[in-house]
Amino acid sequence: MKYFFLSYLFVAAILVSAFGFRGSKSELPPLEILPDMDQQAKIKYQASSDFFADGRGARLRVKNTVPMGFEIPAKPAADGAKPARVAFTNGNSYYDTGKMGDFYGDGLPTEITGDATVFNDLFIKRGEQRYGIHCAICHGASGNGKGVTSKYGILTAFNFQQPGNTDPANAAAFRADGAIFDVITNGKGLMGGYGGNITLRDRWAIVAYIRSLQLAAKESGATLQ
Repeated sequence: MKYFFLSYLFVAAILVSAFGFRGSKSELPPLEILPDMDQQAKIKYQASSDFFADGRGARLRVKNTVPMGFEIPAKPAADGAKPARVAFTNGNSYYDTGKMGDFYGDGLPTEITGDATVFNDLFIKRGEQRYGIHCAICHGASGNGKGVTSKYGILTAFNFQQPGNTDPANAAAFRADGAIFDVITNGKGLMGGYGGNITLRDRWAIVAYIRSLQLAAKESGATLQ
């Protein structure tokens, strides 16, 4: 029994010597069992740094470049082009929300269709690229809802190729352009929003590409697989 008490006192002495008494102060750095990345070899925002010649921790943007989140004007400013606008805006227009009043709109906004430099084959190609990056993993390459996640039972994504997908009267299968845009922006159900990852124009490009998939399937008379 005495060995038990001796062992107990020995463990208590080790704990006290290692952690100290509650409320005690020390100038030594704290003992962190799980540091949780509290100490990292990095420069915090708006902090100075001796590593760079100008003493700035944050770096200035590269000259003649546009920061992420801004659209590059199709024409130079010298030709009267509008300056670059914030591409992750939260405006109230159809272009920004996919809604016309309290209802979802159908058709691409005039900001897209009225710009010949944007609304062309390259625009659809851009939508295909963005769709492949962000959407195909769940909705499938053809939009049939049979992406990689469906093989593991993670979720059942919406099937854009189900019968009636182009018929506005079919509420179960049809989704207006504005509704698709809104879900891309804000998410729905198990799908998170991509409004902070995909610019406005690219969201509409994805909508246009989904429509091209549906039209291709309709013309071929079969559902794309």
